[in-house]
Amino acid sequence: MTKFSWRKAALVAAVVPMLALSACSSTGGKPADSGNAGGGGQAASTPRIKIAMVTHAGPGDTFWDIVRRGAEEAAAKDNVELLYTSDPEGGRQAQLIQQAIDQKVDGIAVTLAKPDALKDVLKKATDAGIPVVSLNAGESVSAQLGAFTHFGSNEKVAGAAVGSQLNTLGLKHPICVIHEQGNVSLEARCAGVKEKVPGTEILYVPGTDMTQVSSTVTAKLQSAAGVDAVIGLGAPFTLTMVKAVESLNLKDKIKVVSFDLNSELNQAIIDGKVVFTVDQQPWLQGYGAIDALWQNKRGGFKIGGGQPVLTGPAIVDKSNAADVLKFAKEGIR
Repeated sequence: MTKFSWRKAALVAAVVPMLALSACSSTGGKPADSGNAGGGGQAASTPRIKIAMVTHAGPGDTFWDIVRRGAEEAAAKDNVELLYTSDPEGGRQAQLIQQAIDQKVDGIAVTLAKPDALKDVLKKATDAGIPVVSLNAGESVSAQLGAFTHFGSNEKVAGAAVGSQLNTLGLKHPICVIHEQGNVSLEARCAGVKEKVPGTEILYVPGTDMTQVSSTVTAKLQSAAGVDAVIGLGAPFTLTMVKAVESLNLKDKIKVVSFDLNSELNQAIIDGKVVFTVDQQPWLQGYGAIDALWQNKRGGFKIGGGQPVLTGPAIVDKSNAADVLKFAKEGIR
């Protein structure tokens, strides 16, 4: 991992008090065996509170498993009942936030992939005195929608980092594949790439159907002339693109690069099937969001001082992928 990325990660680590951890159910059960997530010891002695995390996670996207594990470990440490729900459709995500408001939660952590669909219900939350933090998506609109801080990577900066890496590799005509049209974070990623590599082409695919993702990418690679790279914006989608490139016998002509990370993608980097990925460190996003809301409840603290807490970008390539894989196997990468 780069020195830059560790400094950003330290912004989160610095605000986490050195309390012992114990595992508990994300739905509010009794403390679990101390050998589970986070190690032994007792949870915080502060009164138990209820926090909702509402994300735009889609079915089968393993990225969100990592976010949730970070949130669950923070909840275990902080004596928090964590209510985790998700829906990729903006209107339904808004309904889930309303349910959290009706349950009189003590805080809401939310992703803002489609902020226009959420602005009204988040105003209801803040009007009701419920503190809000955002994570992962929507850094640019986070404060406007009432969040006191945001945990995530600046997606345009992350895209520019990919573009710079492509320039270093001499790749000039990549296809940036967006798997959820209208998602502001994904659009920003490709915009950042295109800013550095003007020859970048955008391709939209239906991310809820991996078969269609594969067929759409395959058809594009067959018909497009001069393409030298394909960019996936999430690990499962990138791995599908690896298969598409291999099925067309184009692995010597078209490089595969990615955003985000899971253990399978990490292994693909080690094996040379993916050149590199940009990791936004999702475990930190989940952990930091829940811990920030607990800190706000216990002492009125507002982590970030009104500014986002960056958890990336961090480049993972063949030089450091083996080290990162060790953490991925532990479920925190």
